[in-house]
Amino acid sequence: MSLVIVGSVAYDSVETQCGKRDNALGGSATFFSLAASHFLSPELVAVVGEDFAAEDRAILEHHGIGLDGLKVEAGETFRWGGKYHEDMIGRDTLFTALNVFEHFKPELSASQRETDFLFLGNIQPELQLSVLDQVERPKFVAADTMNLWLDIARPALEDVVSKVDGLFLNDEEARQLTGERSVVKAAAAIRARGPRMVVVKRGEHGALTFFDDDMFFTPAFPLEAVVDPTGAGDTFAGGFMGYLAVQPAIDSDTVRRAAVVGSILASFCVEGFSVDHVASLERARIVSRYEEFKALTHVGPVSF
Repeated sequence: MSLVIVGSVAYDSVETQCGKRDNALGGSATFFSLAASHFLSPELVAVVGEDFAAEDRAILEHHGIGLDGLKVEAGETFRWGGKYHEDMIGRDTLFTALNVFEHFKPELSASQRETDFLFLGNIQPELQLSVLDQVERPKFVAADTMNLWLDIARPALEDVVSKVDGLFLNDEEARQLTGERSVVKAAAAIRARGPRMVVVKRGEHGALTFFDDDMFFTPAFPLEAVVDPTGAGDTFAGGFMGYLAVQPAIDSDTVRRAAVVGSILASFCVEGFSVDHVASLERARIVSRYEEFKALTHVGPVSF
């Protein structure tokens, strides 16, 4: 199976209660690709500037990520800076410099157009639609979004929602998109618009996955310390879609396991700065934490 991710590659400058890291490898497509690479070799479609470091490219190559779609343009790579609040949930954006990403126009190669799985990262809905126009007959297409597009590009976003099989968004965005206060009702309203799967990300409170007639809650794996939450949602999606892409069928049981795998990958992500932990993971650690997760969430039969 093949998986293409279209999104951003960036350099992040992040400050948390645990320290500070400047010019760290980041971007939604980066976190997604590294998480998905634990299951297959995803194809990355993104743009970087001439300042993109050889060692950062080597990290992606080492994980078997296809980089034919990673274009290098004259100028600097997309950069973002933020400082997290003490609760590690809220954050203040200190700067955003789109640089070469401002004029990003994703173009898929002939082989990428025939991909089995496609993930549209958090980019402008118009760009997501342009990618959808390029693919042939993918088995499953999922997209991510953010409240900014609801504010400034809602018609295009509505069009995207109607054309994808799965949508990843947080609870605030689900409410804003549908006008429903209940996340359950919001997910139902979104599914009525087209997607058979809706994944509502709730940060430290886990995620709710709605697939066909099934609803599944995935708690966040409990950790002793969170170092850097940046990229956790993208890592979750990467683990989710990477696992899903290598399974023989897309059914409720598979989607449930994919949600747990995504949660586990996200838990490793936040234990270090940037992509440090996701990039250094071995399969045995993922399997071990999956078993821990099963033990934490298992309950036996009850009698009254």
